[in-house]
Amino acid sequence: MDKYGLIGYPLGHSFSISYFNEKFENENIDAQYINFEIPTIEALPEVLASNPELKGLNVTIPYKEKVISFLDSVSPEARAIGAVNVIRVTHKGNDIILKGFNSDVIGFTKSIEPMLEKKWHRKALILGTGGASKAIDYGLKALGLETVFVSRYERPGTIQYGNITPEVVKEYNVIVNCTPVGMYPHSEECPQLPYEAMDSHTILYDLIYNPDETLFMRRGAQYGANVKNGLEMLLLQAFSSWEFWNESK
Repeated sequence: MDKYGLIGYPLGHSFSISYFNEKFENENIDAQYINFEIPTIEALPEVLASNPELKGLNVTIPYKEKVISFLDSVSPEARAIGAVNVIRVTHKGNDIILKGFNSDVIGFTKSIEPMLEKKWHRKALILGTGGASKAIDYGLKALGLETVFVSRYERPGTIQYGNITPEVVKEYNVIVNCTPVGMYPHSEECPQLPYEAMDSHTILYDLIYNPDETLFMRRGAQYGANVKNGLEMLLLQAFSSWEFWNESK
């Protein structure tokens, strides 16, 4: 039986394990998906050695960047972003070959692209500077948008929440939340923005999918903004993980 799995720490609730095991059952695929909760990335070789049936892994926090040094090769997107969340595991004799990919970009761009109108949507604000925000930045630029990162702290190349005026929101009218602000159980919180400056040309995209409508989305929608949560991105990511694992080697 082939094995696939997720490495990260802590894992707790994982979308991937239920998605893939349900897929395997529904499609009569002789495989199982396992969570590997490893306290350090140095435990990865042991996971591989003790699970010779492993064909692929997903990677989540906090190992998307640290895992790269363990890989034999990395896709151009993942290299540019500096983060890997999909690993294809290939066995050649006694050797284990690991190739890293990033499915965040594919999932996000396919999900947001139908919302974009070139006439209106040219500039985007990316809320947060963590691992996911790098993939979102890469994806938005690939779609032809200018981007600016928003941070709580003074960092080079970022603007701070306090400096986002109504005029900034009118100009940067695509806003993607890559922070955990508003995630269950803190669903009464939202990023501090001038929501009243939003209108029907504003797009608010939240990577959070629990709750399915965050306060960030709800407040924007009150002023006519187009809003979307991260569930479709998650499904598209899972779909592309499967493609990366199974494309011709």
